[in-house]
Amino acid sequence: MKKIGIFASGTGTNFEALASSDQIKSLANIKIMVCDKTGAKVIKRAEDKNIKTFVFNPKDYANKLAYEKEILEKVKDLDYIFLAGYMRILSKDFLEKYKGKVVNIHPSLLPKYKGIESIKRAYEAGEEYIGVTIHYVNEEIDGGEILAQDKFKVDYNKSLDEVEGQVHDLEHRLYIKTAAEILKGEK
Repeated sequence: MKKIGIFASGTGTNFEALASSDQIKSLANIKIMVCDKTGAKVIKRAEDKNIKTFVFNPKDYANKLAYEKEILEKVKDLDYIFLAGYMRILSKDFLEKYKGKVVNIHPSLLPKYKGIESIKRAYEAGEEYIGVTIHYVNEEIDGGEILAQDKFKVDYNKSLDEVEGQVHDLEHRLYIKTAAEILKGEK
């Protein structure tokens, strides 16, 4: 059984999808959920599933090195880390310790629309297709090796909120499928 951690910063819908998946539960133990925002909804989701949490406020530390040192101590025995809406950039040192073991989900068809507000930017640009990408994390923002992508044709009769809902549904399905493949050694 693999040992994994999930890092999140917000509502935790991708966390919930992974943590609730019977397929993921059959392959891995979620040992910890790490969150950088006190009061984020993902904290309650993790607590409801009896998953250990580490919640920190970056402002309580002298610098990134200091809080990442504490995180690394908490996750030192993990096989993989899955980012699920974690809005902090991991340092080079952190990534070197977990090279090829940190996976992210991004709501665009990378390499297009890296960074924040990806769905909104793709929608406003009138893209024919909008989708999601799962990739390994490297030092470049949303620039690591792509593991999986999926997309749908945008219906511009739908509002941005409706399209965002479609993207999130797609994220949940694709993240579970790809995480399972990673945990089985297929990716």
